[in-house]
Amino acid sequence: MNKQNWQLSLTTCLIISIPLIGVPLSVKAQEASAEALPITTIQESDYLVGPGDKLRIDIFKVSEYSGEYLVLVDGTVTLPLVGPLPVVGLTLTQMSEQISQAYANYLKRPIATVSLLSPRPLRISISGEIASPGSYSFNFQERQQFPTVTSLIERAGGLTTIANIEEVKIQRQIAGKTELITVNLWELINHGDLGQDITLRDGDQVVIPTKIAVDTRENRQLTNVNFGIQVQDSFPITIIGEINRPGAHEIEPRRDPETGKGDPPSLTTAIAKAGGIKPLADIRNIEIHRLTRGGEEHIIAVDLWELLRNGDLNQDIILQQGDKIIIPKAQEINPEEAQALAEASFAPDTIEVKVVGEVTNPGGVKVPPNTPLNQAILAAGGFIQGRAKQKEVELIRLNPDGTVSKRSIAVDFSQNLNETQNPPLQENDVIVVHTTGGARFGDTMNAIFGPLRGLPLIPLLN
Repeated sequence: MNKQNWQLSLTTCLIISIPLIGVPLSVKAQEASAEALPITTIQESDYLVGPGDKLRIDIFKVSEYSGEYLVLVDGTVTLPLVGPLPVVGLTLTQMSEQISQAYANYLKRPIATVSLLSPRPLRISISGEIASPGSYSFNFQERQQFPTVTSLIERAGGLTTIANIEEVKIQRQIAGKTELITVNLWELINHGDLGQDITLRDGDQVVIPTKIAVDTRENRQLTNVNFGIQVQDSFPITIIGEINRPGAHEIEPRRDPETGKGDPPSLTTAIAKAGGIKPLADIRNIEIHRLTRGGEEHIIAVDLWELLRNGDLNQDIILQQGDKIIIPKAQEINPEEAQALAEASFAPDTIEVKVVGEVTNPGGVKVPPNTPLNQAILAAGGFIQGRAKQKEVELIRLNPDGTVSKRSIAVDFSQNLNETQNPPLQENDVIVVHTTGGARFGDTMNAIFGPLRGLPLIPLLN
């Protein structure tokens, strides 16, 4: 190779060095106006220079002009002979070319090499369906790597339950133009496509859009992703309707006592916290009213009967701060469903019934839901021997519609739970244990002759 060709080859070579080694990413690019553009390839090495960057500039065979330079707040670097040179917004390749052109007035065929020694702190914003939207700063010196989409989401507290991660938007300034990059994080989760987790740049604006329809299966999957739905210590929700303690409640995650790991609170957690459902609760048509970050209200329909009947855990919706739960009232519930509801995990832990009359400890008794009548009598101390009418008791029930029903129950302590002789009890049931005829006669005689006790017998005879 002759000297002229050797020099020509050198002039065409501008060496670019950057700490981050990446691969080309194929992503969807759009103008800010949302007008579709062809798919473009964005190189991870296309770093844009900005104030605070520390650079190494080498001028080939001119060591006195080479050295380390800091990009000043006005976006310039001050070079020997050249003076202040605007470089903000340029890639390292563009900056190398510009420096070569600037020194062409002083040097013969100058060759410039620019490398990034220490990137400036990056300032990136995130908004939309994210736990803690806002602006975040990343210091390269601390992490020794540039932030990615998922690391930013994780730092911002994770996703909300209505986040649409199929179309995460990154608004970026490239060559003086605003472009919109769309990434699909489900491809990363389901197929390990690291190309979707792109490296972020200073000034990027990340937007997590709202999902129109909530997919409970996806939500449960996102609870096991490091940047997904995070477990909070506690947060407020409101629950109204056919619930024992309606109103605002602070709910906490369910944690494993051994590992300390927890799951985000769900619908059944909130119902249990509010004292459980009432007997006439319509669990087929529960509604969860949820606000998006934009202030719009989404209504999520829930059928908890599918959870009880078929074990469909996807009906146990994961809750988020500010949710309002509405449990409507059913027109009627058949006995089989009532029993299943009483045994559900979101039913009250105890109900209160009253046992009055000829028992040892008459009054209110707290028992588990669906406790049989015989067990409630025993919980009240059992019959008073010689006074209680033990063959039959009366069950008075205040129905949810406000009516009162009354029926006689033949008592047989050998009976298991059954609707005829040992029925399951409901909240506010009253069991009346009547007095035997002999005891009533004795009480009557005592009422008549009781006042005569202690008086002298002879004056009475006279």
